Amino acid sequence: MTMSRWLILGATSPIAREFARVAAASGADIVLAGRDMEDMERSAADIRARSERAVSVVEFDALDMAAHEAFVRRFDEGGEGSVGVFVAFGFMPSQAEIDATPELGAHVINANFTGAASVLLWLKPVLEKRKGVVVVLGSVAGDRGRASNYTYGSAKAGLHTFLQGLRIVLGRSGVRVINIKPGFIDTGMSWGNVKDGPLMAEPRALAERALKLADGKGEGESYFPWFWFVIMTIIKSVPYKIFRKLPI
Repeated sequence: MTMSRWLILGATSPIAREFARVAAASGADIVLAGRDMEDMERSAADIRARSERAVSVVEFDALDMAAHEAFVRRFDEGGEGSVGVFVAFGFMPSQAEIDATPELGAHVINANFTGAASVLLWLKPVLEKRKGVVVVLGSVAGDRGRASNYTYGSAKAGLHTFLQGLRIVLGRSGVRVINIKPGFIDTGMSWGNVKDGPLMAEPRALAERALKLADGKGEGESYFPWFWFVIMTIIKSVPYKIFRKLPI
């Protein structure tokens, strides 16, 4: 089922840009939402040239939660038909940076969990009315707390639990909620925090997988690439006395 319109939150990320392109190519109109208006205008022009779909650009700040209600109201007034929501924003400094500047920890939690939960709660009645699908980028980091990134991981763990409940509630209205848990993706957020290697995946591949799940019958949690399910199953099964000694 192709959505009539996709709202892409955090539209300046590499994954979001690729998702916007593949969603427009599938026949959907696009709403790019984020903080950098110039960047999004360039993306919008590129998508229009490639697909001839309607593309609009709106300002959105996940951390400005007081403005989320008005943002959703404007979006709801902008069209009809089925709606897809793609949540792609996030923030991942190193744990060392957070430990050195503790207030940065609250920023990480708000950017990755609280802001996402806030805007999705405001979008809930719109989704129930319009039907459609929600796709959210979680992270394998939320599956188990690790010394190397426990603040970021805790924010993603909170997001995962929130989405589990939201999936049940929205499912009663026929709305699907998909939580994709990527491993290492070759984006700016990974630079300096993750070493390049065979486990690194490309943003385009993740975007294509996300749209395939959304346009099909995808629901629940999905690891990307698939082998992260195996990796995280092993990591979650390691006893704590052993796990706490591992350099991860």
